[in-house]
Amino acid sequence: MAKIKKSGTNELSIARKEIAFLKKEKEKLALALIIANKELALQKVEKGKRAAELGIANKELAFQNQEKEKRVVELDIAKKEKKKRATELGIANKELTFQNKEKGKRAAELGIANKELTFQNKEKGKR
Repeated sequence: MAKIKKSGTNELSIARKEIAFLKKEKEKLALALIIANKELALQKVEKGKRAAELGIANKELAFQNQEKEKRVVELDIAKKEKKKRATELGIANKELTFQNKEKGKRAAELGIANKELTFQNKEKGKR
């Protein structure tokens, strides 16, 4: 019976060691789960931050697109104004050319008139 007792004690000792080992493994797993849960919570917070940042970025892009559309309209208006001014300048140049020709004619007429006055004055002097 002593052998049975000794054998039983060994088995009991081995069982206790196994239980202690399993308990330590269970504690390690529990600790790993706690760490994993903390990591998941942190990732959830980071994900929320990223979502908020993306929301802000989307609003900024929408605003920039609206500004671009306004700028396109403004540029189109400026282009039309430029064409209008170019047309007005073309007309003004034609007017100036016409006026310069008229001035030339008047200058020629004045030259002839001066010669005529000079001639008339000489004729007056003769009389």
